[in-house]
Amino acid sequence: MSLTPWGRARFHGVVTHATSYDTIIRNGLWFDGTGGQAAVRNLGIRDGHVVAISPDDLDETGCPNVVDASGKWVLPGLLDIHTHYDVEVLVGPALTESLRHGVTTIMLGSCSLSTIHVDGTDAGDLFGRVEAIPREHVIDAVDTHKTWSSCDEYVEALEDRPLGPNLAAFIGHSDMRTAVMGLDRATRKDVRPTRGEQTRMEQMLAEALRAGFVGLSSQQLLFDKIDGDVCRSRTLPSTYAKARELRRLKSLLRKSGRVLQSGPDIQNPVNLGSQLLQSLGIVRNPLKTSLLSAADVKSNPYAIMLMGPLSRFVNTLGGNFRWQHLPVPFEVYADGIDLVVFEEFGAGAAALHLADEVARNELMRDEGYRRRFRKDYESKFGLRVWHRDFFDAHISECPDADLVGLSFGEVGERRGLHPVDAFLDLVLEHGRALRWHTTISNHRPEVLKKMAREPGIQMGFSDAGAHLRNMAFYNMGLRLLRHVRDAQLAGQEFMTIEAAVHRLTGELADWYRLDAGHLRIGDRADIAIIDPERLDESLDAYSEAPVEEYGGLSRMVNRNDDTVTAVFVGGRQVFASGVPSDLVGKQRTGRFLRAAHRAPALPTQKDELTSVG
Repeated sequence: MSLTPWGRARFHGVVTHATSYDTIIRNGLWFDGTGGQAAVRNLGIRDGHVVAISPDDLDETGCPNVVDASGKWVLPGLLDIHTHYDVEVLVGPALTESLRHGVTTIMLGSCSLSTIHVDGTDAGDLFGRVEAIPREHVIDAVDTHKTWSSCDEYVEALEDRPLGPNLAAFIGHSDMRTAVMGLDRATRKDVRPTRGEQTRMEQMLAEALRAGFVGLSSQQLLFDKIDGDVCRSRTLPSTYAKARELRRLKSLLRKSGRVLQSGPDIQNPVNLGSQLLQSLGIVRNPLKTSLLSAADVKSNPYAIMLMGPLSRFVNTLGGNFRWQHLPVPFEVYADGIDLVVFEEFGAGAAALHLADEVARNELMRDEGYRRRFRKDYESKFGLRVWHRDFFDAHISECPDADLVGLSFGEVGERRGLHPVDAFLDLVLEHGRALRWHTTISNHRPEVLKKMAREPGIQMGFSDAGAHLRNMAFYNMGLRLLRHVRDAQLAGQEFMTIEAAVHRLTGELADWYRLDAGHLRIGDRADIAIIDPERLDESLDAYSEAPVEEYGGLSRMVNRNDDTVTAVFVGGRQVFASGVPSDLVGKQRTGRFLRAAHRAPALPTQKDELTSVG
């Protein structure tokens, strides 16, 4: 006989249980995260794990927390595979904006950016502009809290903090490159890493993989720009890496079976094609590749039609490739001209290059500059993210209340101006008090349905923790569930609820090899309880809440507190109907999930899982 880590005896395959539980969840519609049929069940939780799943009532004697989930869905906690919480987790480790929406596992280190090796100033330059996190707060957070010099020490430092959700992580290529070469040398086209520098980056990656990181994130997208003074407006360090450097790093990922997250240079078809084909093994191990991103962009309505077939083609040949996808309309807001999509064309990038407001305003008044902006705006050539249509960009807030609700194109018609001149005039007049919004992609519901079913596409890419004034997709998983349920209720089902839950939980956890995403006997009790009747229009609304750790900066958030009635991490309740428990921010409930480290399996047969009580 042996005792499992959560206190259950195993003897010749028989599982026995003590008579008391830490929590019982009664009569909820239980989804196990595998895509299997949901069923009304009672769940018993002890020592952070699920120890009973039964159609019969469980003995509530001595149980301090009994949750009635009648009429509710009981799901594995959701996963968010693309965030930029690397800075916020240092100053606000509860990460409540995701936790409150049932997200219990969060991925750090996306887009080549992490805080493992760089100091505060370099982190500020790397994160400040491209992720729209105020540079001074990045510097302060890293310099104040950094106590680590290795990946193992980084994990220890995180777990010494009162984490809310579980964390997993990529190590960022730009982080490593900057730490080894210095930011200036790492962002020069004519500089290659020396042999010693290349070796050191490989050692850093190998160390990260041993520490349980899921892999490496890199970036080749050329409109992600650096902040600060020394290297301002250069692209991220990973974009300067050449084939040999990348090949040697990727070989470590191939050998270990870990993941490369990457963003292609969308204006270079050769780069995009190579990113797809790199997943193939042929005479070597396949490279698990997660690529940014599958989106139904307004600027090119046909591109999305190729993404599914391309992933299927590569995977049929032996690759292991996935696109990342935001499964909701990609609606963005901006204050004045501060929006990252302006980085993708020359005139927009020229304005954002100028940190000084006086100099920026002088530029926007210049007629030569305006001619360049109009030319870029009207150009129909080349791949791009923003549709560049000011008739499809509407004013949300403005000191001139008569303009609220109008598009910049409509303002231009009223004033006899080109839409670009109408926009620039209003920015000059009102500055950041001019707030506006537009939907860049994922605007066609029927296309979203097709993408939700595509096996080569993962449901992720929320960018949580970044672009704090520009967007809020903290509840994206709930919005996908609503889309699926609404179609089902309308008699137009395109996916079962069970399949949608699987896509948001177990499918992601299994691909990244994380101990998460399932809700079976022996699994970690990371749980979201959802009221399906409140998967409603409240999910679409945006609110604002201050980030106290960032000087009270107001950020966009989602508030649909009646939808998620309870959230558990490691068996401990952290939220109830939008209200955090006393644990949140004070005690650690989450942990760092190491890739390929899983709890020992207990029963595996479906009939066993649903009958043990």
